[in-house]
Amino acid sequence: MIVRIATEGQYRLESAYLDQLNSADNALVEAIAAGDEERFRILLQKMLDLVRQHGQPVPADEFVESDIILPPPDTTFEEARELFAGEGLIPG
Repeated sequence: MIVRIATEGQYRLESAYLDQLNSADNALVEAIAAGDEERFRILLQKMLDLVRQHGQPVPADEFVESDIILPPPDTTFEEARELFAGEGLIPG
């Protein structure tokens, strides 16, 4: 699957990591709903690090559609409230 980190680029990530991404996404939704900005920051960083560490960067000259788009690392808590509304970024 192709995961884009906004402002950073795309990564090829084995679908075996989808459960971990989904779990982090669900935890982010919970942290935001609870108004826990510190936990949000930690979880967002964990989610982005998972993609960076286990994904392979897609070359800039290769054009592929992203399956999942994650927010940039500097996303504010207020922006996250809008992005992670409902079920979050990853369905399921």
